[in-house]
Amino acid sequence: MVKAGSTEESNLAVKSDMMEKIVSLCKRRGFIFQSSEIYGGINSIYDYGPLGVELKNNVKREWWKEMVQQRHNIVGLDSGILMHPKIWEASGHLAGFSDPLVDCKKCKKRFRADHLLEAKGLKPDFRQTPFSKYKVKCPECGGELTDIRDFNLMFKTFMGALEDSASQIYLRPETAQGIYVNFENVYNASRQKIPFGIAQVGKAFRNEITPGNFTFRTREFEQMEMQFFVREAEAKKWFDYWKTERYNWYLSFGVNRGKLKLREHAKNELAHYAKAALDIEYDFPFADKELEGIHNRGDFDLSRHQEFSGKELKAADEAGQKFTPHIIETSSGADRATLMFLVDAYTEVETRSGDKDAKHEIEVVLKLDKRLAPIKVAILPLSKKLDNGAVKVYDDLKSSYQCQYDVTGAIGRRYRRQDEIGTPYCVTYDFESETDKQVTVRDRDSMNQDRVAIAELKDYFREKFC
Repeated sequence: MVKAGSTEESNLAVKSDMMEKIVSLCKRRGFIFQSSEIYGGINSIYDYGPLGVELKNNVKREWWKEMVQQRHNIVGLDSGILMHPKIWEASGHLAGFSDPLVDCKKCKKRFRADHLLEAKGLKPDFRQTPFSKYKVKCPECGGELTDIRDFNLMFKTFMGALEDSASQIYLRPETAQGIYVNFENVYNASRQKIPFGIAQVGKAFRNEITPGNFTFRTREFEQMEMQFFVREAEAKKWFDYWKTERYNWYLSFGVNRGKLKLREHAKNELAHYAKAALDIEYDFPFADKELEGIHNRGDFDLSRHQEFSGKELKAADEAGQKFTPHIIETSSGADRATLMFLVDAYTEVETRSGDKDAKHEIEVVLKLDKRLAPIKVAILPLSKKLDNGAVKVYDDLKSSYQCQYDVTGAIGRRYRRQDEIGTPYCVTYDFESETDKQVTVRDRDSMNQDRVAIAELKDYFREKFC
């Protein structure tokens, strides 16, 4: 229980206010919208606007560059969202992919049992302790809660003309299974040798009962997953390797180290087949939450698909001896990473734009890494009379960088607008530019201004973005 007026209550209020500001910024500036908003919205589904799609695409692009492009032993895949229903039987999703739910007998509201316990600082272990023993009441009305019922999270649909059990299939709840069932195809076609990995970015769907915290937990989301196939004897080595690699990837974008954590899973948290697991967590305003999971899955996945499909999914060593590879998985959420980068970059500073008409003392600056920023360069002519020359600068840069052209309002206000969306550089085309063929380049973070020849702008930015 948080006491009124306590420091903890004050901190919670500040964090809640922070999320409200993030959500407001996302809608106002075109990062993220509520899906189907004109029809009242659809719960826990979001649409990425003009800036949001650029930011999220940059996150995915940088992940792909790190995981595939710059490595010789990881290749890519794009598997189908709809797959043979027997895949989900082999993977265990049909039998065990469920949330533990309880209902309030009084107000009839439904809750995740594990979330109720976690809110009280308890670690649930339903295999050892019946839920009733925890003596938890409804958080809304204090009423008595029912026993736990498992609710499968997969979305069902039908393939073909008839809607019967024979034509029932599922929207994939994860992208990993598409990698496993394509192991032999990729292994043979790419001529890779163990150890090697298969990476995939794609949509997944889960009928979450308690989604929330903006885009952190949604029913439609995008994953960035890599399955690394290894010999059993080397599994621990590669698990430790990927733990470090993935943690450092987030730090490479300037993420606050104090908010990024590694949490090892306790034995009672592990799936029955898992050898080890850990989460990379971030201190979001709403809680420490998982960004990415690193898992030693053993040989469970390929063994199960061999059993259920009757097809051999093995690799061969140097002597030609066949074996079933073990798997080290890195599984991260593109939406969660995008939200984290937004939260971590959100900064409030005293007004610094130099705009004498500014009405607010606080300015928002998104201090996004240059690689992630939706707009790399903004072109700001000092007057509409300068459009001809400024547009030429814009046209010359837009083939290399995502640019924005803004001629509306005082120059100070335009700087603020660009700061608010994280644009690293603003190029001001002024009346002197007409004669000296130079422009002023302003740095978002240092506020330094360089006078640069228009003919040298491409080289200037090439160095800045290298």
